[in-house]
Amino acid sequence: MDYQLLKLLFYALAIGIMIGLQRSLTYILKDEQVFMGTRTFALISLAGFLSGWLETKVSGFIFATFIAITLFISLTYIFKVRTLKKIGITTQIAALITFILGLMVWYRLENYALFLTVIIVVLLEIKPKLQQIERNISATDINAVVLLLVMTFVILPLLPNKMIGPYHLFNPYKTWLMAIIIAGLSFVGYVAIKTLGHRHGVLITGAAGGLISSTAVTITLSDIYPKNSLLLGIYTAGIGISWTFMFIRVFIETLIIHPKLAIVVAIPYLITALAGALYVYRLYRKAPVTNIEFHNPSLEKNPLQLSEAIKFGILFGIIYGAIAFVETKYGDIGVYVVSIISGITDVDAITLSLSEMAKEQRLSLEASLTGIVLASYTNTLVKLAFAYWLGGKELGWSVTKFTLLVTVTLFGGIYLADLLLL
Repeated sequence: MDYQLLKLLFYALAIGIMIGLQRSLTYILKDEQVFMGTRTFALISLAGFLSGWLETKVSGFIFATFIAITLFISLTYIFKVRTLKKIGITTQIAALITFILGLMVWYRLENYALFLTVIIVVLLEIKPKLQQIERNISATDINAVVLLLVMTFVILPLLPNKMIGPYHLFNPYKTWLMAIIIAGLSFVGYVAIKTLGHRHGVLITGAAGGLISSTAVTITLSDIYPKNSLLLGIYTAGIGISWTFMFIRVFIETLIIHPKLAIVVAIPYLITALAGALYVYRLYRKAPVTNIEFHNPSLEKNPLQLSEAIKFGILFGIIYGAIAFVETKYGDIGVYVVSIISGITDVDAITLSLSEMAKEQRLSLEASLTGIVLASYTNTLVKLAFAYWLGGKELGWSVTKFTLLVTVTLFGGIYLADLLLL
């Protein structure tokens, strides 16, 4: 007996059972009639496997079996529509794919077939979540997605990937690419806010808003802080978690652009993010339960408007060109000056600029890391000033404690990175 053949047969049956079990449980939990259950899907997968086997004996057997399976599935769909008056075809499509997966197993593609099976089961299982997202996505959001696709696959390929302009300081391709990266990350945060909701608590708003702009979150939460000592901890936690996400965001941006730099950045930034998250968790646990709701206008716009994308692109282009010019004239010291100035308003653009220049070996890893840290810390101090200005001394002092934690962990992490990697 060919045990390898039996092993493949077992894989084919397992694939059908996994998909069929998910479909059966879905219908059972909804108290609906099961048209194609676990056994049916197992047999369909087995049919795909056997059709590949018999194709070696009878030419055209795969095609004939596929037609027969398709007709059978079509009949079940017609019966379902007439009986239940429902027109969904998810189960029928899953059945056809199950046949193909069984056929893939016969052709020794069992690893790919099992991988695809897991993906299919996950897609079938997250239907409620997808429906929730669909209910929260508006026509404006769809337009934003289309805009991102146009930016990425239509405009970007048309731009020259070379330095142009006076002193050859401007690269249209890289400028637009950075605009796409920033806009894409912002849109992820925007969808998270719309899906989870930003009216269920200060902490959720801070965490979701930190994906977009920790500065905007700091300004908003400081401005709406009701000057109530009982709420001091939770508002500090909301601001702190947005800062924590800022450090994570910087690491992700360096990872996308220059993985070698990301290894160096990971030590100080992930340590700082971890310490910040633990501190925020402590504040959250100590904070009294409250159902206060508030209006947060800074997070209610779609960050993928064309004006936003252009702003990001222009800002990156200016900073990238300024760094190239200053670095040529004044070396690393000039880069640090630009980093501090950039950090007053934005961390993402300087992070992407320095990461790109390190990737091109126009800057060392040490200089790039130092510039990113200077921008991040400058931005942190600016946000602390907003907390004092808008939230008052009480909130400002509470946020100062979090700033001290950030200072110790960030610069301690830099020292550790210098010892281990630089």
